[in-house]
Amino acid sequence: MGADDRAKLMDSLKANRRSARGRATSSSARPQAAAPKRKVYDFKELPQVKQLQMHRAAADMMGIENPFFRPHDGLAAGTSVINGSNYDNFASYNYLGLNGHPKVNEAAKAYVDKFGTSVSASRIVAGERPFHAELEAALARIHGVESSIVMVSGHATNVTTIGHLVHKGDLVLTDSFVHNSIAEGVRLSGATRMNFPHDDLDALEKMLADHRHKFDKVLVVVEGLYSMDGDFPDLKRVVKLKQAYDAWLMVDEAHSIGVLGKTGKGIAEHFGIDPTEVEIWMGTLSKTFSSCGGYIAGSKVLCDYLKVSAPGFVFSVGLSAALAGAAIASAELLEQEPERVAKLQKNGALFLELAKEAGLNTGPSAGYAVVPVIVGDSASAATLSNRLLAKGINALPIIFPAVPEKSARIRFFITSEHTEDQIRRAVETTASELDAMRADGTAVDRLIKATR
Repeated sequence: MGADDRAKLMDSLKANRRSARGRATSSSARPQAAAPKRKVYDFKELPQVKQLQMHRAAADMMGIENPFFRPHDGLAAGTSVINGSNYDNFASYNYLGLNGHPKVNEAAKAYVDKFGTSVSASRIVAGERPFHAELEAALARIHGVESSIVMVSGHATNVTTIGHLVHKGDLVLTDSFVHNSIAEGVRLSGATRMNFPHDDLDALEKMLADHRHKFDKVLVVVEGLYSMDGDFPDLKRVVKLKQAYDAWLMVDEAHSIGVLGKTGKGIAEHFGIDPTEVEIWMGTLSKTFSSCGGYIAGSKVLCDYLKVSAPGFVFSVGLSAALAGAAIASAELLEQEPERVAKLQKNGALFLELAKEAGLNTGPSAGYAVVPVIVGDSASAATLSNRLLAKGINALPIIFPAVPEKSARIRFFITSEHTEDQIRRAVETTASELDAMRADGTAVDRLIKATR
């Protein structure tokens, strides 16, 4: 900036100060005008909302239809009806096909007929019903431990359990890919959280060696089957590490119970370990158990303590009759019909084999109930999902921030209800549509061209 420019700038600043002093003097002689109201209660002014609107506008410009929140017109299993049309469905947690099973439906109806649609209170107040103990006994039996406690939300189960068991001065070591509910539970607790790189047990061991002595209690949290990638940890080694460093171990089996192990009893059965060597088993009722809610399974001491002290249980209504009845019947079918588990595992292995043969990027998936097809950016994932829908296949994208932007993907949920033809068609169609997209340029490239 030259001397003349600097002089003009100084003159302008001085004039602004004189003007401000003049306004201040004159304002003392008359009432001040009311300041304009800020739109603090207008959610449209939130930066996060504006960002969402910008993303939606960009998608509209690219002609990408929103692939989320499409209503299904009936039971979603291996097939589903959307807007009156039938689709091969790969977007369902109905891993063993128990949702809609006649015995499950009958049980839910029978429990409603006897107990109504709500227990109308928290269990500790007046909401306790016989079916709560029946369901908790079934879950404990399946996990091979003493007891369990059922709550009305899977997400809230992790939040309230972790938030209640650890506090400031404690350490929680989590796999970097754990579910949001685990991260929220740690945040609520006030404990220190450290992430180790996904499935990097060498890094976990180093963290324990470097930091265990600095904290009172230490909790290690992993998942039985990671919902974004379809892989699982070496549980035998994780157990040895937590024993060596005097830590608690929590395993989230939301996606692995009913999926791993010869009879579907989860990752402990898969590795042949004693389930009582893990302090905290967590699971959800919305997948294999075709209901809704969450649970903790473990020692009787742990579960009894949570029943009288965990805020998410004590201050929440008890599980309703219909949900409990459906889960109890599903648990019985899981134990009575292990062939469902075998069919699921066979289908998952076939999908993974075919996808690899087709050159699709399936990441670290082990080929059980979850197989991702990683395509890159979020826009391309959404575009591919819509192209698959147009071909009669419902499989949804997973985009940022659920996964890193460069790892956006189509996530295929495999169930025991899928046929071999459905699986072959899904893989072949995905590969051909992805090739066509790449030949046409990525969705991001098209957006850049459209905005020039």
